[in-house]
This record gives sequence, C-alpha cells and structure tokens, in this order.
Amino acid sequence: MAAGKRKREALPPGKGKRARTGPSAAEAEAAPAGAPQEYSIPPPVSQGKWKNKERVLIFSSRGINFRTRHLMQDLRTLMPHSKADTKMDRKDQLFVINEVCEMKNCNKCIFFEAKKKQDLYMWLSNTPQGPSAKFLVQNVHTLAELKMTGNCLRGSRPLLSFDPIFDKEPHYALLKELFIQIFSTPQYHPKSQPFVDHVFTFTITDERIWFRNYQIIEEDASLVEIGPRFVLNLIKIFQGSFGGPTLYENPHYQSPNMHRRLIRLSVAAKFREKQHVKEVQKEKKKASKVLVKEDPTEVVFETPAEEKPVEIQLVKPESKPIVKDKKKLRKIQRKKQKKLFRTEASA
Repeated sequence: MAAGKRKREALPPGKGKRARTGPSAAEAEAAPAGAPQEYSIPPPVSQGKWKNKERVLIFSSRGINFRTRHLMQDLRTLMPHSKADTKMDRKDQLFVINEVCEMKNCNKCIFFEAKKKQDLYMWLSNTPQGPSAKFLVQNVHTLAELKMTGNCLRGSRPLLSFDPIFDKEPHYALLKELFIQIFSTPQYHPKSQPFVDHVFTFTITDERIWFRNYQIIEEDASLVEIGPRFVLNLIKIFQGSFGGPTLYENPHYQSPNMHRRLIRLSVAAKFREKQHVKEVQKEKKKASKVLVKEDPTEVVFETPAEEKPVEIQLVKPESKPIVKDKKKLRKIQRKKQKKLFRTEASA
C-alpha cells in the first residue's frame, strides 16, 4: 500500500510563516560578541507602490526598413513600460490606432510611419484625448550600428535632460511634457529596476530635436554615449490623437520630396550651365576674326634677304627608285657597282 500523505495542520490566522528579517540596531548591540550571526533575507529594495500606470505602445506600419525595425526594438528595450503590437496595414486610417491602444490598455503611443520606403515619420500621441505630434526622423543610428562603449542596466529608470529652449517656446513646452510622459519609466514599475544609470537628452539645434542616450559613470559622473541616436524634425502638433485641429505648424520644415526636387534642379542647372559654356565657345570659334590694322613702324626692323641667281635645269633629273626596304636598296647599289667593274675590266 502506498503511504498516505500527511495533511498539514491549518495555522490560526495571523500566525503564517514569515521571512526572517535582519536584526534591529538595538538587538545587534544587545547580542553578545561571540554569538554566531544569523543570515536573514534582506527586505525588497522598493517599498513603494506602483501608482503611475503609464503604458506606451510602440509599433509601426508596413514597409519599414531594417534600420527602423532595429530602432523600434532598441526603444522597447530601453523602456520597460512599453508594449509591442503587429504592423499596421497602410490602408487603415490613423485613428484606428486609438482603438488598438485601448485594446492593449495603453494611454501613450509611438507610431513609426514609413512612406516610399525611404522616408520615416514618428507619431507621439496621448491616446485617446490628445495632443499628438508628427515628426520626420532623420540620421538614425541604432545600438548595434554604433558600438559605443557605454552600457546600462536593462530596465533601469532614465533621467531626462532638456534644452533650456524647451521652457521658452510654448510649442516646445508642450513637446517637453509629452516627452516626459512617454519616455520616463514610472516609479516602482514591475519590469523596471530601482537604479538610475543613464540619461536621455533632448537638445534643440538647427530647428530640430536631437535625441541621445548616455551612461552615467559613478566614479566621476561623466557621460558615455550608449545609443541609439536620431534627429526629430517637427512637422505639426495636433489637438486630438492622430488628427484634429492643428495647434502648431513648423514654418522651417521642408518635405523630403521638396528636398530631393531641389537637389535634382541644382544638378540640372549645373548641366545646363556647362552646355551653355560649350555653345558660347563654339560660336567664338565660328565667328570671323577681327583684322588688326598694319603698323607702319614694323617695317623699320625688316632686313631684305640676299637675292640668289635663278638656275634653270635643262636636263631631266634621274628618277631615283623608290624602295621602302633598305636591304633591297643596298642590293641594287651592289649590282650597279658590279656592272661598272665588268665594263672597266672588258675595256
């Protein structure tokens, strides 16, 4: 017979097993010096409660290239409060993203939109009320591509550093609040680590926002870049989520199509200029040369040449045999000499 299992006796309420905690300061002083120390389980590092339930949905449309896919994966690893989703079809309208965020229980969204397989746009949105901002992403460099010396703990919370210009302009102040709510990891998040060892910097230069990620070295608080890095060129800020009335439109923005068109026009202008120069040179060569009037003083230094007597030849000169080969010419000369010797000998 199999031995029956013993049932555990039910403990009265309030008397469950608890992990031993470390001794207090008073107990440590009262304990004798020679007594063996008991090892205890340390208390958890974060004693607080997770209150900020921010969740960010990071996904893209179809047609993105490998660089965009790697950038999207890098942002997911750097943001433990992010969620992923499948690629969205191009035919779907952008307001469908609000429903996707609601199903995924996310209140923020980073959406990468690819066009013409060469232009990349980024949407940052607070779903479903708004506001939202649309950027053109330029100069993308991923973590695998950069190979920087910096490193940070996976899931650690970052510091956010902003340029002073963010506090001067109203549209930049709105973007600053949007960046804080999206990129900052909530405190006591289950997937986050209670350490701060890297910093996200948002710098405004040349009417663009430059994103960088640096490691904070503990010894001297110096910064070493980790990656990724990219540049955001603001296009518009909308009141709603992925649409609605336009709050701000960047006057310095130039679309990629217009930029490529200007490059083509500049190349065509250079070609036309070269063709025009060639035509002008041809016309100069064809044009009649201007005759310069004779200078009477040029005759002063001319010396007349000596006149040679004219000789008239009455006898036709002997025609010389045209021989291209030198060896044949020598043979002919030798034959003539032999004939002369024979005639002299016979005489």
